[in-house]
Amino acid sequence: MSTGTDAGDVNHRARASEAYRLWWQHDANWYQGVASRFGQEAANELNAEALRKVATHVGQRVGRLSGPLPATGDTHKDLEELRRRYDDCGDRMFPAELRNASTEVEDATDDEGLIVLTLRRSFAVTMVRMAGSLDGYRCPCTDIHAGWSEGLGVTLTENRAEACLRDGDKACRLLMRVRTPLVHNDTNDTKD
Repeated sequence: MSTGTDAGDVNHRARASEAYRLWWQHDANWYQGVASRFGQEAANELNAEALRKVATHVGQRVGRLSGPLPATGDTHKDLEELRRRYDDCGDRMFPAELRNASTEVEDATDDEGLIVLTLRRSFAVTMVRMAGSLDGYRCPCTDIHAGWSEGLGVTLTENRAEACLRDGDKACRLLMRVRTPLVHNDTNDTKD
């Protein structure tokens, strides 16, 4: 048992990091098991479905903690707040040790705005590669972003990957085009 605060903090961080790795190992083995028994397509579909449900829950939680989406009349300012919430969703689902990602607003009009997520490191892709399943693996990124958006109460008009680490690109470039002005839906009002 640790007697010092610093040693306890270091131990806690190390144990949390180990728990993340073990859950990701579980996830990779689960995915591999579904793929071997029921096929790669079934594994991809179930993985995306499960992650979307988690992402929706995370988006709802971030929405509750952050309050209603802004409606300032300044589309760029409102999209910057939404961008910040997407970052919060990502940080809650994937700790920094497991990924390197950032978002930015690239375009803002009166009708829609474009938020781009750039992912430079993905622990999921690394784990799937190590499990030998990369060839048939389909990244669930767009399902995750659809879940975040649903949970945050925004409507996506475009949700696609322009580049992907899985395909050997240097980074994933994920496009999330949202309808503006941002309108708060009641999806954030559900309980945990």
